[in-house]
Parts: sequence; C-alpha cells; structure tokens
Amino acid sequence: MRVFIVHAHHEPKSFNGAMTREAVAALEGAGHEVKVSDLYAMRFDPVSDRRNFTTVRDADYLKQQAEETYATEHDGFAPDIRAEIDKLFWCDALILQFPLWWFGLPAILKGWVDRVFALGTLYGGGRWYDRGVLKGRRAMCALTTGGPPPMFSEEGLNGALEKILYPVNHGMLAFTGFSVLEPFVVYAPARLDDAERARQLGLYRERVLALQTEATLSYPKVEEFDERYVRRVRSE
Repeated sequence: MRVFIVHAHHEPKSFNGAMTREAVAALEGAGHEVKVSDLYAMRFDPVSDRRNFTTVRDADYLKQQAEETYATEHDGFAPDIRAEIDKLFWCDALILQFPLWWFGLPAILKGWVDRVFALGTLYGGGRWYDRGVLKGRRAMCALTTGGPPPMFSEEGLNGALEKILYPVNHGMLAFTGFSVLEPFVVYAPARLDDAERARQLGLYRERVLALQTEATLSYPKVEEFDERYVRRVRSE
C-alpha cells in the first residue's frame, strides 16, 4: 500500500506531529510505502492565483478553473503543484493530518486543496463522487480538537463532528472520488495525561494499518440523481 500523508501543523512537537510520526513508523514497519507533505516545513504557499501555473490561457482575466483546464491540457502547473498532484495519483490512501481550527481546516491545508484539486486533472466533465478521478483510493482525516467529546456530539455546544467535517469528507474527498473512512479524532490531547496520549497513539497505529480493509462512509451515487443533480423520486 502506498500512503500519502498531508501534514498541517506548525509545531513538530505537537500531538499532530506525534500522530504523523506514529503513522509513518507503523506503515513503513509493515512494509508499506509512505510519502509526507509537511506543509509548514515545506513552506507551502496556500495562496491560489496565477502562481499555480506556468501557462497562461487568458492574460487579461484570471478565471481559475479555465486556467486549471488549460494547464491540464498543456502540462502547465507550477512545479510545487505538479509534485502534489503526482503524489495523489501515486497513493492508494490519503491521510489529512490537522488540528481542527475554527470548525475547519487550517488555512495552509485549505490552500493546498484550493491549489492542488484542479479542474480537468482531479475532477470535471462528470468525473466526480463515485465516478471521480481518484476512485479506488481511500482517504481519512486524522485530527485533534481543542474541546472534549461531549462538545462535538449532536447535543453538544459545537454540534456533531461529522457535520463539521462534511465539507471535507464529502465536498473535497468524496467529490474527487475517494472512498472516505471514518475520521480518527483525538479530542483535547492537551488535556490528556501521558498514559492516555500513548494509548491514543496506539489506537491510531491500529487505524492506519487497517486503511485497506476498514469500512468506508456511505454517500449517494451519481446515478441516484437526475440531470439537474436532484435526487430521483423512487417509485414504489
């Protein structure tokens, strides 16, 4: 199995850093191949504009999707973007490793998605969801939160975590064809003692070693929708 980890935390000594090191050690120890994009260490630029491209379709008006399509057709992605796209096509499984910030991805990771998930290359022309370009690959969010589990329940103050992560799991990963796994979440690691932190890392080790076999989340299929992308009415 070839696993691509996109790591988005600025502090190597953080629990997110520990999770990525644990994943790499577990996977490589089991004979799998691993590539890591440590976005902060790479000084990855999250700003999406003409710097994404070496080609120019329209010099007078920047329409990102048009430029992405043109770059797809003319091998016109900037080297940093081309490298990340190549890693996505290389992998069998993708892990997004991040702290939950303001109910979403850290800006550097969202910028990675904005720049790398390019029209024409990773989606478009009816190639989305279960017909997506990256179909056959698996993806999982691995993350930490600042608050404890009750806050992220259906009755909790923050609401259910599955709803908070829906734009990522459904709108980014499933949209491009990935089969999406349940996220691995460590709640409030800063509040845990050393023994519990070690236990959580052990559980994470088990999860990454089961990437190939674990059941995935269920999302609607394209065929269940009509030409307006509205769910078809089922006849009794």
